[in-house]
Amino acid sequence: MRLRLVAPLAVCVALALASPAAASLTTFQSMTGNLGVSTDGCGSLAQTCTLTANVPAGATVVAAYLYTATFTLSSVPTNVAGLGGTFGGNAVSYTALGLSSPQANFFLQAGRSDVTATAAAAIDGGPGGTYNFTVTETDANQDGEGLVVVYSLGSLPVSTVGILDGFSATTGDSASINFSSPLDPTQSGFFADMFVGDSFSCCSQTSRITVNGTVITENAGNADDGSVANGALITVGGWDDPVSPFLPSYADDHERYSLIPQIPNGSTSILIQTLNPSNDDNIFLEVFHVLGEGTVSTGPQAPEPATLTLVGLGCLGAARKLRRRLAA
Repeated sequence: MRLRLVAPLAVCVALALASPAAASLTTFQSMTGNLGVSTDGCGSLAQTCTLTANVPAGATVVAAYLYTATFTLSSVPTNVAGLGGTFGGNAVSYTALGLSSPQANFFLQAGRSDVTATAAAAIDGGPGGTYNFTVTETDANQDGEGLVVVYSLGSLPVSTVGILDGFSATTGDSASINFSSPLDPTQSGFFADMFVGDSFSCCSQTSRITVNGTVITENAGNADDGSVANGALITVGGWDDPVSPFLPSYADDHERYSLIPQIPNGSTSILIQTLNPSNDDNIFLEVFHVLGEGTVSTGPQAPEPATLTLVGLGCLGAARKLRRRLAA
């Protein structure tokens, strides 16, 4: 007797064997140790602005990265690798991080520069507190800049720092932070922070962020660190920004979030998903800082937990139906 695979089960097999799509936002750095992190952003039509880092006394810089975000309203995208400028008085060049949703006459992309040496020279051995760095641009198509500084200090607890960069995929991006030991978000001093860099966003252009299946904002975006004009449309959740409330308004979303309310006690992973439904601005940076030792990875946009449950129940039912046929 020849067996015929029932259609629902065939769908389940296809889902299980499907190859994952490449992620646009990818893990650039995943670090653990006695670490802290400082983020900031700025944008100006004058093509110069000031970025700040907040680092305690006695800390040493592990890594520092400068980001620039660009837009091009023409048929040829800006050559990010050809951009220059200065950071703290030193010349910088950028590595291009890819195009976000390239369309006719519409391109968004970001670039990254390693500025660890400049940041360390100013911060290591310093008095602690706020350090200012002047940044300049060479192209009017640069919307602004973001700064990420990771530092080490022996008195800090062991934590995980993850840096994701790239561009926003049309279908969304997904990241996970996985831990070897269960998390206890009720623990005194527990923290799980997320900072987002978003460019070319203003005037109700928004992105959605989902944590462990719960939407925490529909309003990521705006030009909080620049102004409402091409050439200054940038927002980066920073060390001096207030934490955004749950489901904030557009004005109250500061691109800095606490993930604690969405972390069940005993969890060993955190799933974060981002999506720009209007496909007209660019999340180019995500920074995570979570208490505990873990790793940060990226992958294809995962279904919501409710969707996974329904698919799982359907597959289970199909398998039972097939077993009954085999036994007949």
